[in-house]
Amino acid sequence: MKVTVVGTGYVGLVTGACLSEMGNHVVCLDIDARKIALLNEGGIPIHEPGLEAIVHRNAAAGRLQFTTDVAAAVAHGTIQFIGVGTPPDEDGSADLQYVLAAATNIGRHMTDYKVIVDKSTVPVGTADRVRAAVRAALDARGLADTAFAVVSNPEFLKEGAAVEDCMRPDRIVVGADDERAVLLMRALYTPFMRNHDRLQVMDVRSAEFTKYAANAMLATRISFMNELALLAERVGADIEQVRKGIGSDPRIGTHFLYPGTGYGGSCFPKDVKALIHTGRESGMALGVLQAVEAANERQKHVLVDKIVARFGHDLSGRTFALWGLAFKPNTDDMREAPSRVIVAELVRRGAAVRAYDPVAMPEASRVLEGTPRLHFASSQADALAGADALVLVTEWKEFRNPDFEAIKAALKSPLIFDGRNIYDPALMATHGIEYSGIGRRPVREA
Repeated sequence: MKVTVVGTGYVGLVTGACLSEMGNHVVCLDIDARKIALLNEGGIPIHEPGLEAIVHRNAAAGRLQFTTDVAAAVAHGTIQFIGVGTPPDEDGSADLQYVLAAATNIGRHMTDYKVIVDKSTVPVGTADRVRAAVRAALDARGLADTAFAVVSNPEFLKEGAAVEDCMRPDRIVVGADDERAVLLMRALYTPFMRNHDRLQVMDVRSAEFTKYAANAMLATRISFMNELALLAERVGADIEQVRKGIGSDPRIGTHFLYPGTGYGGSCFPKDVKALIHTGRESGMALGVLQAVEAANERQKHVLVDKIVARFGHDLSGRTFALWGLAFKPNTDDMREAPSRVIVAELVRRGAAVRAYDPVAMPEASRVLEGTPRLHFASSQADALAGADALVLVTEWKEFRNPDFEAIKAALKSPLIFDGRNIYDPALMATHGIEYSGIGRRPVREA
């Protein structure tokens, strides 16, 4: 099939690459000429495991192309995916200017039937606005009778595992009221469903709502566990034991029950805000999600609170090694990353920070440019040199089993603030390392 994907960010590039992997001829469109030039030269603008190989393989085979030519891109695909950004506006609503601009451009150039697919995360009712934008552009050209369909096909891609999620989806949600569009979407996705049918067809508004509901539920689980972790510290319980106890209940499960420094990234923060905004517009206060958002913002300060409790409010003259900058492992995404809050709070109190991340250093240096007393280390060991303590923020695999004796020797004081609970307090005690996790009971050296 011939497919056009508008946008070459996480959603658009992964979607386009995976569709081309299944033999489709895909054209990816972006107005950012530098990004398209980079892709045409063999570069990848984002870090996503497995993506580079798929892009290179299918580009070489001629199944995957990149362009800034709007007219050519619209002419190419019967199916037109819109996978552009929907950043949060000042009031928390999703900014749809890029989605609607893409829709208008499709309407300005299409000459035959198109299935226009909202792949971006958009609020309920966006399909109606996309339909109106396309129709207005067609009317302006005197092509009012040109048929098209608007479909909602939300993505459920986890950064760091997006290729795997795209190639082996657990569900494919299609919101449509056009039978021809449903048949085309089913034909497009059939190669991804060899074992069993994962396609869920529903009305457009329910499909739009499903994406927000899914992310809101996962964000709620994270904030719920973070609040329990704070309470566990006060009552003398160990949240890791609690997590195992409740996670073994099949009604609860183990996913997204890991306490930490709060969620970040491009999805959960903006989608929770957008759903709260939708509630306000509908005359309904979503109290649970408001609490989820508030708990998450508070959680981003927890590690700094622990540092202040240990060293005092004035951190002048102190240096902290910080491992992990990206909001999660296997990505270089710094959007809403807890590390940004932690770094800002430490330097505000006079401290210096020596930070290291295996992948996100270039992006972190861009978004944190100008931060005083922030040094980007060349390695884990380099970050430790002369630091008063180690602060672990992102649970990269290479941080999971380090040389603790070397850590102890490098630090001025043997102290680890573990924001992801990846270390065992009892093991830290045997190494003579003072340990502070999230909701963990400290173990004193025997």
